[in-house]
Amino acid sequence: MLQVRKTKELVPEKVKSILVRGTNWIGDVIMSLPAVASVRRTFPHARIVVLAKPWVAQLYRACPDVDDVIVFQSPGIHDGIGGKIRLATQLRKEKFDLAVLLQNAIEAAIIAWLARIPLRAGYNSDCRGLLLTYSVKRTREIREIHQIGYYLEMVEALGFRTSGRDINIVPGKEYSLAAKKILTEHNIKGKDTLIGIAPGASYGPAKMWFPERFAVVADRLANKFSARIILFGSAGDRERTNLVQQHSENPMINLAGETTLKEVVGLISECNLFISNDSGLMHLAGALNIPLIAIFGSTNPTTTSPVGRRSVVIYKNVSCSPCLKETCPTDFRCMDLIQADDVYDAASILLKRDRGSN
Repeated sequence: MLQVRKTKELVPEKVKSILVRGTNWIGDVIMSLPAVASVRRTFPHARIVVLAKPWVAQLYRACPDVDDVIVFQSPGIHDGIGGKIRLATQLRKEKFDLAVLLQNAIEAAIIAWLARIPLRAGYNSDCRGLLLTYSVKRTREIREIHQIGYYLEMVEALGFRTSGRDINIVPGKEYSLAAKKILTEHNIKGKDTLIGIAPGASYGPAKMWFPERFAVVADRLANKFSARIILFGSAGDRERTNLVQQHSENPMINLAGETTLKEVVGLISECNLFISNDSGLMHLAGALNIPLIAIFGSTNPTTTSPVGRRSVVIYKNVSCSPCLKETCPTDFRCMDLIQADDVYDAASILLKRDRGSN
């Protein structure tokens, strides 16, 4: 059991309004949602509001355990010391009883303290323990388990009732409508087999499989299953998606950098299969329970593998992996050993199963 330092008493019946400081990246948001569900289960009648960066706000809005989202506009009006004071003043007016800090930075604790939220709970990371009324010790062991367990262990240590490891995302009708508008523009009909591919990843090239191999897999699947291919990613992934298209024999729909998160959630929900490096979009596809091929190289599937009952991880357990480095210092063997046949064979099985269930 994790150690907790308490300086105030938490009485669940007196907690009417809760601020959850959300995590900043799509994958982290997905993996922290079971902890958010635990907050809801422990305080079923409380108002739960998430403080989130703009690029993940729509994801929290698709979570039924969340009542509202306040956008942390940084970059923007909440930049700098003045911006943080402005945000804290805004939060103070909400009269929160409790702040649950899923994000690990000291900034989250400072803002909650400036907002005069009387109960502040989270890991004692980033030297912020003294700013918390409920400070959970973050041990080396807890940092080596899956990230879902990492967040759940924290709220369990606080005495919250957990709801298991399931991800609770229910995209509303507007997500589907946004996606179908894009699909119609590209002449994709409901009966078409749709495959999403996310060949990029944040943090560095060591997480990315080869564009030419993505293209080989995409061509073989498109030819065998008469599938349409959509390339996903941020504006920073556009060079990578362009390379996949250049190596492909078939036309693809390259949406990298052209979609909002709401549109991406809707589009992935329409896919019959998703193929991705270890990335936020991989976690999103898994959370939506889309048949998923997740390709791991430098990162650790023990701690960040996707959720979803139809997720398959492809990983070569070489001696230097997981190194967690941005760029491979040697021969990139962790990715080079993953052949197009490995991904194609696994993808074919998932597609056949998906067709059989429809």
